[in-house]
Amino acid sequence: MGLGTTIGVDLGGTAIKLGSFTAAGDCLAAQTIATPQPATPEAVTAAIIETIAQIDPDRSAVAIGIGTPGPADAAGRIARVAINLAGWQDVPLADAIEAATGRLTVLANDANCAGLGEAWLGAGRRFQDLLVLTLGTGVGGAVILDGHLFVGRQGAAGELGLITLDPNGPPCNSGNQGSLEQHVSVQAVRRRTGREPHELAALAEAGDGEAIAFWEAYGRDLGAGLASLVYIFTPEAVVLGGGISAGAQWFLPTVQAEIDRRVLPTSREGLQLLVAELGNRAGMAGAARLAWQRFERPIAPQV
Repeated sequence: MGLGTTIGVDLGGTAIKLGSFTAAGDCLAAQTIATPQPATPEAVTAAIIETIAQIDPDRSAVAIGIGTPGPADAAGRIARVAINLAGWQDVPLADAIEAATGRLTVLANDANCAGLGEAWLGAGRRFQDLLVLTLGTGVGGAVILDGHLFVGRQGAAGELGLITLDPNGPPCNSGNQGSLEQHVSVQAVRRRTGREPHELAALAEAGDGEAIAFWEAYGRDLGAGLASLVYIFTPEAVVLGGGISAGAQWFLPTVQAEIDRRVLPTSREGLQLLVAELGNRAGMAGAARLAWQRFERPIAPQV
């Protein structure tokens, strides 16, 4: 008999996605529920516990992973802040879920979980070392090294969208200025063009010269940011997800050219640029993978 399953939870401001996954990556059951409003820690915790019982009635799950919309601590126990959720500050979510379910529970940032999902079952499944960027309202990121998330000493590493691209650029919510996020997020596209990314992709498809030129400029900015990251991590692949990645055909060639121009061949040997494959299932899958990894390699308790 196999080890059973783990449950992956993708906690968002409007919806919570839960799925039961085998160690091989097969999703045996999944359910999406509305996030309670107001989304207090107590209400969200109760909703997650109730739904876990529904998708895992025979209690085959050995562990639970949860992606939260904000940073977790390095041990994966505490949701330090949760964006768009009411009253979340240093919430011991893993302890609460463990106490109610009797199953090992671990947390990570939702962008990290999406990256781990792509690394496990999506575009990055053939690689051990990769970077995943989500090009959406903001720019999230995940660093996967030797098949595992790299989150750093305090759990906050891998904020790939917040590196500096232009020291004199637009202010960023992080306190930085001219971050990569301020050049390649949905908000940046709106600021620069007055249009939505999908509109610009449609215009480029129709042969609009201004839209095509915009995407080339966008690709140069993204490529310049990725060049710095490639020098640091020398990944086997860079996976691009998020809503903007739907128009990747219009900017990927420029991204590739920019990396080729800026990065020494020794640092980009065999590097592949790929588009994410899992869509909005990536976070749920990655949270389940995180749970498998923690179950197989638990962290020793602090003395």
